[in-house]
Amino acid sequence: MSSIWRGSITYNKYSQIAARALRQSLQEEHRVAAEKHGLTILRYQKWENGVGGQQVLLNKPVEEKTK
Repeated sequence: MSSIWRGSITYNKYSQIAARALRQSLQEEHRVAAEKHGLTILRYQKWENGVGGQQVLLNKPVEEKTK
């Protein structure tokens, strides 16, 4: 049975679908907190001669965008 879904869906996609279904089943205040945990903040840092430079955010958190 498990080999049927492996041909069309990866484990990462399966876990994303399961997480989304779980978050949608939560009460409003708990769902909002859980959705915040699902956000990803991307940043990079250029290293030269073993020293890290300034970190640059590629997508700022939602709270910072609204301020």
